Amino acid sequence: MSSGTVNIRSASKNDLAGILEIYNHAIINTTSVYSEHPHTYEMRLSWYNDRISNGFPVFVAEAEGQIAGFSTFGHFRVWPCYRFTVEHSVYVHIDHQGKGISKLLLHPLIDRAREMKLHAMIAGIDCENKISYNLHQSFGFVEVAHFKEVGFKFGRWLDLKFMELLLFPTLAHP
Repeated sequence: MSSGTVNIRSASKNDLAGILEIYNHAIINTTSVYSEHPHTYEMRLSWYNDRISNGFPVFVAEAEGQIAGFSTFGHFRVWPCYRFTVEHSVYVHIDHQGKGISKLLLHPLIDRAREMKLHAMIAGIDCENKISYNLHQSFGFVEVAHFKEVGFKFGRWLDLKFMELLLFPTLAHP
């Protein structure tokens, strides 16, 4: 999938350095990841291998010769009865934010989830992240939970919202 100078494709191990750079920037500078310590390459490799071995997608956006963003989904919870629900992530490199790349990365995730006959997608969004909230609303996600003061980062308490998209809302069971 391509849009202008942005190409969306499945990630490979060769993309992990770019993915790691984006993710670590989010850890260090934002509340989009409730973690305080940057990840190592080995951690991202393990993450990638886990996604692939479970049949989950990892997409990257390429722009101007660099990894401009990535998206993925994985288990929402590991217990068997949650097997039709996934939680997803979309991250965009600081130099490419505001260019619509997150929309380009979210669309194929939703398509893949439907192809996999999954039922629901969950987004965990920091309450201050209005851009992500609005992005998800534009794709039909609705707010289903607001957890107050469940994270602590940068010397303050953080609220987390869950948004949900039902992929097959009339499906009684798989």
